[in-house]
Amino acid sequence: MKKIIYFSTTWCGPCKAFKPVVQEVSQELGIQVSYTDAEADPTLAKMYNVTSVPTIVITDQTGTALYRHTGPMPKGQLSQLLRTIG
Repeated sequence: MKKIIYFSTTWCGPCKAFKPVVQEVSQELGIQVSYTDAEADPTLAKMYNVTSVPTIVITDQTGTALYRHTGPMPKGQLSQLLRTIG
């Protein structure tokens, strides 16, 4: 089962705008999302090579990254992406 790690920061405007899209699509598809502040958890951000936010990392059940994307995307694009990965 895949899951999403959503990296953002409290001050990031695009992060705030993209978060509801991630929430909606993940609920529709039944995919678990872990929300992570990249500044509060730099170890995890470094582990997934996050240098900009917002970044989503789609992982398998073991935490292995299957795909990563930096920047917001439209709901339809995210939904299609999640349907095709893994």
